[in-house]
Amino acid sequence: MATVLVIDAHPDPSSLTAQLAASYATGAGDTAVTLVLRDLDFDLTLRTGYRTPQDLEPDLARAQELLEWADHVAVFTPVWWGSVPALLKGFFDRTLERGWAFRYKENGMPEGLLAGRTGRLAVTSDSPRWYLPLVGDTTVKQVRGRTMEFCGIKPTRLTRYADVRNRTEDQLATWIRDAADLGALDAARPARPAAARPELAAAG
Repeated sequence: MATVLVIDAHPDPSSLTAQLAASYATGAGDTAVTLVLRDLDFDLTLRTGYRTPQDLEPDLARAQELLEWADHVAVFTPVWWGSVPALLKGFFDRTLERGWAFRYKENGMPEGLLAGRTGRLAVTSDSPRWYLPLVGDTTVKQVRGRTMEFCGIKPTRLTRYADVRNRTEDQLATWIRDAADLGALDAARPARPAAARPELAAAG
C-alpha cells in the first residue's frame, strides 16, 4: 500500500472541496495523512523571493516531512479566478523551497527533487467542464504541470468536479461517496521501496 498525503486547500471546512478531500482520505485508509492548510499557522508571503532564506514555521517543516514520507500526493483545490486560493499558493511558495523540492542543474535545466512520488489533482469549479480547457485550463497547468510535476511528482492524474453550482444535493453526495473509492484506488498503487521513504515522526 502506498502512503498518501492528502492536501485540503480550501479555506472553508464546510466546502465541497473539504468534504471530497476528507472522503478521499477515508478511502485511502490507515496509510493516509491529511494536511488541512486552513489549520496551519504560517506566513503566506515569500518575503524576498529566493534572495534570502526565510525560516520555516513548525507547520511547514512538518509539511515537508509529510511530503518526504508520502508515496502519493493528492491536492484538492477549488478553481478561483483561473488559479487557486491564496492559501494554497502561499503554501507552495513557502514549502517547495529551491534546493529541497527542486534545483537547477549545471546546464540550467530544472530537476524535481520529489521524484518517485505519484500525484492526483482534484479541482472543483462552478464553470462547466468544457469551459476551462477552452480558456486555457490555467489552474490545472499551474498546479499539475508547473508545480507538482515540476517538483518530480508524476504522473499526476486529474479529477474534475465541474459545474458545481448546478449540481443537485444527490449528485454532490455521489461525488463525495465516489471520492472514497478514488482514495482506495490510489492507496493501492505500488509504494516506493521502504529504503526511499523516511519514517514519519509523530506529530506534536
